[in-house]
Amino acid sequence: MRIGVVAPANRANPDMVATVSALAAIEYPQVDLVFHPQCFATQGHFAGSDAVRAAAFLDYANDPAYDAVWFARGGYGSNRLLATVMPALGPAARHKTYVGYSDMGFLLGALYARRIGRPTHGPMPTDIHRVRGDETVMRSLAWMVEGARTALEPGLDGRPSAAFNLSILGALIGTPWLPDLTDHILIVEEVSEPLYNVDRLLFHMAGATQLKGIAGIRLGAVGDVKANDPPWEESIEAMIDRWCAAMAVPYLGRAQIGHTQDNMVVPFGIA
Repeated sequence: MRIGVVAPANRANPDMVATVSALAAIEYPQVDLVFHPQCFATQGHFAGSDAVRAAAFLDYANDPAYDAVWFARGGYGSNRLLATVMPALGPAARHKTYVGYSDMGFLLGALYARRIGRPTHGPMPTDIHRVRGDETVMRSLAWMVEGARTALEPGLDGRPSAAFNLSILGALIGTPWLPDLTDHILIVEEVSEPLYNVDRLLFHMAGATQLKGIAGIRLGAVGDVKANDPPWEESIEAMIDRWCAAMAVPYLGRAQIGHTQDNMVVPFGIA
């Protein structure tokens, strides 16, 4: 099996390559884990220009020698590639697993909207730097290599699901890149935002006509919350309860996803 690693947004830290490669070699010696040189390119904020990042993604997505494309890290920038890469995906791209989260939700959502491959919300190589990051990274490897059900978010119940960072979901709403999530359980998470902005993002989600017909909402981690001045007095649970009621959609409780060590795997659609 061959897994290609690309960085459609921010550049990757070269320090992670040896550690992640060693972990993969020990656990799955049959896997050839290949980091595209583009992962370490630099152009301002990004891992190379938009054209360089798009070309690297297409290199691995369209190459039948690769079984999966693993996104190195998030950040910002994968949305800028969508109009270029989506029309250029060929037949080989339809038989791959694509794994990442955070900013990579732009690509996962666009792929799922076009039923290309198997988009999956899951840990990325950069998560190796977390405490017990080897456990985190292993979930995605285990899913890509053997479809390990132990890597799956434990609340998946057989109904189709999709998982997004709230900020990415908000940016996708109103665009042609947001997939049809009718009858899906929508799982959302957020990081590094003040709670007033989380509330604003939930307002945007609740009012989106593109999300009419979802079967329910679950909430992942909301971490590294920025301070409000004056303090925000409503809990995140109360907020999502209120906005789910406004949507007339059931709130189905917490989920084990997000920018944490405990981030689990959520395949788009049925696991």
